[in-house]
Amino acid sequence: MRRSIVSRLAGVSAKAGLAMVLALGMASVPALAQNAATSPEVIAPQDWHVDLQPAAGPVKEAIHDFNQLVLWIIIAITAFVGVLLVYVMWRFRASRNPVPSRTSHHTLLEVAWTVVPVLILIVIAIPSFRLIYYEDRAVDPDMTINVTGRQWYWHYAYPDAGDLAFDSYPIADADLKPGQLRNLDVDNPLVIPVGKNIRVLTHGQDVIHSFFVPSLGVQKYTIPGRTLETWFRADRPGTFYGQCNQICGQNHWFMPIVVKAVSPAEYEAWVAEAKTRFASNGAAPAAPVAVAKADDTAATKVAELRR
Repeated sequence: MRRSIVSRLAGVSAKAGLAMVLALGMASVPALAQNAATSPEVIAPQDWHVDLQPAAGPVKEAIHDFNQLVLWIIIAITAFVGVLLVYVMWRFRASRNPVPSRTSHHTLLEVAWTVVPVLILIVIAIPSFRLIYYEDRAVDPDMTINVTGRQWYWHYAYPDAGDLAFDSYPIADADLKPGQLRNLDVDNPLVIPVGKNIRVLTHGQDVIHSFFVPSLGVQKYTIPGRTLETWFRADRPGTFYGQCNQICGQNHWFMPIVVKAVSPAEYEAWVAEAKTRFASNGAAPAAPVAVAKADDTAATKVAELRR
């Protein structure tokens, strides 16, 4: 009797697991496309925000799809295990089983709880690897941007626009204007054209930093002595905020990232203006901008770097 009950449970487990795998397998390929939109927006961290930031491009959209797949798998597993646990507690409670079973092995059950998790991991692994390779590099990039992480600010270079290069520092609290975000806005944002595949080449000058913009689905370390590649695309105009998420030293929080996506015409106008603005002093900001102060020592170090 005990063995027959265990057999039925094993059969139910195997069938439920296989059904879940097959159902989820039908949706295991993430959609790697994003519909373009024209309304500008601002995507930044929000207080008490739950879930991922909204997607502003195809890479982040693919990440959303994969996240949803894994979430439904977790929900299905949790629900199945919860129901099974309640059933076992009710069916095999002490009042109904004063003499407990001494059954220690069951072939079908052991095969089921080995095979089903393997199938679930396969369902997760296939789109996971596809997403990793999709994020890795752009097949036909429209432009390239070199990103260098420095203690503690960002340096951007546009090789397709000649010698255009500049540094990006956070805006001090005292200099914030209405609408600007504390600890997130910068003096010189990274400007890109909407709808263009942007190849990003990251470099590290001193320690490891991380170029991370959640809404665009881009994160890449900047490692001294190495050049790493990734890509992203903004499918609609807007301002997208990120930060270095690698603990890179005492002034780690001095490294916010602002990506501003504009129309191609606006981008060309910005390039022409930026070449003039940054050319006079060796591709550095035209005038020093105060950096938010953690303490006097940190502010002094940043001021020295900017000279």
